[in-house]
Amino acid sequence: MNSDSDLQIAGDILEVPHLLQPAREHPVTVAEFAGLARAIAADRSQWEHLVEYDATSRWYHRLRTGPGYEVWLLSWVPGQGSGRHDHGRSSGVLTLLEGELTERTERGTRALGAGAQRVFAPGYVHEVVNDSLEPAVSLHVYYPGLTEMPMHTARCEARAPQDPVTA
Repeated sequence: MNSDSDLQIAGDILEVPHLLQPAREHPVTVAEFAGLARAIAADRSQWEHLVEYDATSRWYHRLRTGPGYEVWLLSWVPGQGSGRHDHGRSSGVLTLLEGELTERTERGTRALGAGAQRVFAPGYVHEVVNDSLEPAVSLHVYYPGLTEMPMHTARCEARAPQDPVTA
């Protein structure tokens, strides 16, 4: 027995086909949706030729659909933002393909660089803005497909930490 672990696998797990999960045609778990977004991000030929930039509003293009989900490609020129919103009953994966974006929530501000990925549940409120001097491109996967995007009027600002004794 190995002193580092009580569990050992004899042989190559890949040689036991009946133990392997069959590959799914479409994602169904959060990890699979995040993996789909990473796979699309890695294959620039799927999206790079489609990107456009619009100085008057964020540009978007539905890149793909599947059973119950949608994949969107968005571009952001400097200064463009989403406004404070949630995604209704949809969960999502935001993956930054190029450039930099800033995500603001009531918990704080996060800088997102190329390759960054954010996963969120229904009702997650945030604001995404291109605060940089260069354009940005992002990929968004929504499950179920995005049917609403309620806007919120208050700005997303981080709350100051509270002293647990006086709070």
